[in-house]
Amino acid sequence: MVAVLAFAGLTASFMQTIVIPIQGILPRLLDADAANTAWVITITLLTAAISTPIAGRLGDMFGKHAVALSLMGILLAGSVVCALASGLLPMIAGRALQGLGMGVIPLGISLLRDLVDSRRLGTSIALVSATMGVGGAIGMPVSALVTQHLDWHMLFILASLLAALSIALIYFIVRRTGIRSGGHVDLVGVAGLTVGLSGVLLAISRGSSWGWGSAPTLLSLAIGLMALAAFAIYELRIPNPLVDIRVSARSAVLTTNLASVAMGFALFSASVAFPQILQLPVASGGLGVDLFTASLMLVPAGFAMLVMSPVAGRIERTAGPRILLILAAMVLLIAYIGCLVIPLGAIQIAIINTVVGTGIGLGYAAMPALIMNAVPRNETGAANGLNALMRAFGTTLAAAVVGSVIAASHGQGGSFESVFLMGVVASAACAILAFFIPSPQAEGEVAVV
Repeated sequence: MVAVLAFAGLTASFMQTIVIPIQGILPRLLDADAANTAWVITITLLTAAISTPIAGRLGDMFGKHAVALSLMGILLAGSVVCALASGLLPMIAGRALQGLGMGVIPLGISLLRDLVDSRRLGTSIALVSATMGVGGAIGMPVSALVTQHLDWHMLFILASLLAALSIALIYFIVRRTGIRSGGHVDLVGVAGLTVGLSGVLLAISRGSSWGWGSAPTLLSLAIGLMALAAFAIYELRIPNPLVDIRVSARSAVLTTNLASVAMGFALFSASVAFPQILQLPVASGGLGVDLFTASLMLVPAGFAMLVMSPVAGRIERTAGPRILLILAAMVLLIAYIGCLVIPLGAIQIAIINTVVGTGIGLGYAAMPALIMNAVPRNETGAANGLNALMRAFGTTLAAAVVGSVIAASHGQGGSFESVFLMGVVASAACAILAFFIPSPQAEGEVAVV
């Protein structure tokens, strides 16, 4: 069952990187300008962020198994739409559906709590969490290879086959637990969260192209923040909220979520910088490596996450998830310091990126465990979904900030040093926040595992 959920997570994470090799030629493929084809990537980010906490709550209410199957079905539908798309609007619609299906990753992690013995839970969480890195890591070289030798629609035919296989495996192998809280869907909360997240994430992800001080950016940010404030007030007043604000405000949960933002930022700083350094022409300060070779050089980081999963599980059992998260942040800190003091060639980047993958593997195993220790069993899905959203917010923020820094200096060496310095700060912030995460017992919040 753990292997099936890991495969489903790998399939969902694969969807995040399959368009990267073709994003530069999307205007030609879809007969649209670059500003509009950017939505092929942006829409997936938005729908994934919105889907994640909502899917988690629905899983708590109606059964995680049924909701996981539904999400994979939506992901399959999106892949088929993209495979048949020849224009911009169908492509955006398909990518939006693919984003909705990505909520299956934190939901699968939550399902482990219902299925796996507590002695194996830490290792199982680490394994499923690692698939986020493995799927993304293998997605780029596979996509680059397919793009170079076959029609680009084959990317989404492959994605459809993976999604269909995941649905079959989940249906026939993963058992239904019967654990559900019931209740009614908070439609007002869904609407408020959707508007709020869309506004904030649009402002962050599109601010560099719209202009950070432009009216669209400021208006989008203002609408998003006001909607989130209204959402929080409303959720506090109803008996069956979409997001339990009181549980989310507990010290253990809140501090873990803040640390997750910092770790998401640290992860994506390397994810943005390293591919650009590898592919930039030598005359511009890069290494002049082609896309496929650059993608292969970054693959070991994903597999480092996978290899570290049993190690992470053992550390979590013996020292606890808080120590595991601190260790993860320190590994990232060492990696980014290395970027600042070591001359970066292709081999050095591959090694340091593998160290980054090791740190992320440890951290992504620790955060769900910390959340599960701090919330009741019937809120595991929603709480893990919110934590995944916080990580996604960190990566989105990193993509916007790092992208702006690199663009402002036209990809010269000084800009990458600034990016690595931001990685140092984010890693240190994650370690400090993790140090102050209290145990559930310290707050009187004993969760049933």
